[in-house]
Amino acid sequence: MVMRRHIKSRGTAPTRSVARKTFQRKLARSGSFGLNGIETPMNWGIPPWKIDFASKPQPLPAEVDFVVVGGGFSGLSAAAWLKEIAPGCSVVLLEATRVGAGASGRTGGLALAEAAEGELECLGDVLGGYRDTLNRLGAAGDIEFPGVFEIARSGGRVDSPIVWEDSGTLRVIKEVAGGGIDPGRILSDLALAATRRGVLVLEKARVENVAFESPLVVRSSVGTIRAKKVLLATNAQSVELSGLAEHSWARFTLAVQTEPLADAALSALGLSSGKGFYTSDLPYLWGRPMPNGAVMFGSGLVDIADDADLAALDISQGVAAGLFASLERRVRGLHPVLADVDFALRWGGPIRFGNAWQMFFDQHPCSKDVIVLNGLGGDGVSFSVYLGRWAAEVFAGQRSLPSWGKVPATA
Repeated sequence: MVMRRHIKSRGTAPTRSVARKTFQRKLARSGSFGLNGIETPMNWGIPPWKIDFASKPQPLPAEVDFVVVGGGFSGLSAAAWLKEIAPGCSVVLLEATRVGAGASGRTGGLALAEAAEGELECLGDVLGGYRDTLNRLGAAGDIEFPGVFEIARSGGRVDSPIVWEDSGTLRVIKEVAGGGIDPGRILSDLALAATRRGVLVLEKARVENVAFESPLVVRSSVGTIRAKKVLLATNAQSVELSGLAEHSWARFTLAVQTEPLADAALSALGLSSGKGFYTSDLPYLWGRPMPNGAVMFGSGLVDIADDADLAALDISQGVAAGLFASLERRVRGLHPVLADVDFALRWGGPIRFGNAWQMFFDQHPCSKDVIVLNGLGGDGVSFSVYLGRWAAEVFAGQRSLPSWGKVPATA
């Protein structure tokens, strides 16, 4: 999913403490093996991506150099890159359910070069770094980016290829660097790249806590392991582990995908170039054309009263169902070629923001040997891979953490 900072609602971000036992009970009630064997709540809908990876059961070692917590884009990138630049080190990745089962595998796959929170000092070339990381790891699928349209209801280009009606006339105001990727393929390739290099990837290995000792003690559902350094690359459902529950907030974001459209319809929509789009004003809308001729559209955030309720959320009921109905009406009203379109897929996924809309990329306040990487919001596609590599280079002593992304001292 993608979410640009300058159009977000500025309502008060919730502060809450997640009870781990409550969350686990709800997950046990609602979780199941969904699409492609990924353990995730089936009532979140089915995304279009296939994740072709399953770890092999192996014993947990007593002690390693590095433990990576989280099997999404950032965790897999960090683990694989650690073995790329320091092949002699030992690395274990612990994933609570299955690789890509959280936000990474349920994103819309729209990769952008700029952070939603604005320009970040010394960030560097995100898309270039993303491309180089995948190339060097042998996971080089979907790295050619045709660009993305930024569209708005005023100030659009006279020659705009997009002319849609949605609370005003939407037109292209500029093009930005980026494009669409296949998250399932990238996650699968990163997981395979990590295992080929000797990373021990363990799925269904939920981390319960980290004791800030020397070495660090990581307790999980598959046993206890000691580590010199730990990366907490967790998702919206695991912030209690990194101490961010009071400094960030979760939402559930939605997307739909149409049936495949004819070439003439894609041309009429201004999407024959293959470029994705997002609005720079409200009401928000983002999306992208797909390789099979379908078009993905996303909008809407479901408020979560308690982070544990994410697991029990059902997109066919309540607020989520209403938002899907509203989104589908909007899509059918954008252009005459969409008036009677059918929708082949509906799905959603968790998304997390810092209270000040910032991402977190910093040492844990309780230990300089623990890095927290969380709260990327809608920028997780390219940024997660890029920052995962950065985190690995910090652990290897090749790079410093950025000046931004600070974790509050009270975490």
